[in-house]
Amino acid sequence: MEFLRPATWDEALAAKAEYPTALPISGGTDVMVEMNFDVHRPSAILDLNRIPELREWAIDGDVVKLGASVPYTRIIDELSEQLPGLAKAAHTVGSPQIRNRGSVGGNLGGASPAGDAHPALLAAGRDVFVEAASVRGTRLIPIDEFYVGVKRNSLEADELIKAVHIPVADGPQQFSKIGTRNAMVIAVCAFGFALHPKNGTVGTGIGSAAPTPRRAVEAEEYLQGVLAERGLWESGALIPADVTRQFGELVKAAASPIDDVRGTADYRRHTLAVMARRTLTWCWNDYSKQIRSAA
Repeated sequence: MEFLRPATWDEALAAKAEYPTALPISGGTDVMVEMNFDVHRPSAILDLNRIPELREWAIDGDVVKLGASVPYTRIIDELSEQLPGLAKAAHTVGSPQIRNRGSVGGNLGGASPAGDAHPALLAAGRDVFVEAASVRGTRLIPIDEFYVGVKRNSLEADELIKAVHIPVADGPQQFSKIGTRNAMVIAVCAFGFALHPKNGTVGTGIGSAAPTPRRAVEAEEYLQGVLAERGLWESGALIPADVTRQFGELVKAAASPIDDVRGTADYRRHTLAVMARRTLTWCWNDYSKQIRSAA
């Protein structure tokens, strides 16, 4: 097995071009587990730990450019206000040691449907982009086009993830996760939700209940229509119980889960409906308080 350890981003891209099957590693919280259990034996390892720009983040206007290797702990400590949904998801990842090493870039690279970052990224809006680079150039991949199959993403063989571009939150965001215990657990299923009052939209993200992370598109369209038609964005009035219930049912219908050792498909559908109702209620309560305090 080759071990490649570039010191610069350009060197990393050149190494990936020369060894397109090389497996990138930064935190290693997923990669090392698979290697230790002989699930994956790559021909080469591409160590990205010496590349400083991957561990940096910046705000450009109303967009956070999050380096692929920024660890979850820093997202929690430094970006909870700008990216509240992602920060809440980061809180649920593994243990403190794993949060100190794991990153959104690693979650995206693995593209597991159970990855905790994915529902939050989807809920953050359709203007989330994965910045992929190679010696041929750089491109921005819309988050909705990034996931293409079970643990498969749309990266080309010679591409590496450099950053994720995520809009700064303009409304409340939430993340909820069901597991077989309270910590150090792979999600049985997960759900991300966000309110986007500036453009009158809502965002959803379903995790561990389909072959890939996905949105509940019909649920989004239904709720957006109700909020607009009834003037709820302006008033902040209570969302009727039947609307909340229907939203949960539409989220449930958007999933296509399987039975496995962590839970049944029926259980996953049920919990998604519950999480959808709860996250909507939590977000709307926070939004209503903001409306009242601004009046």
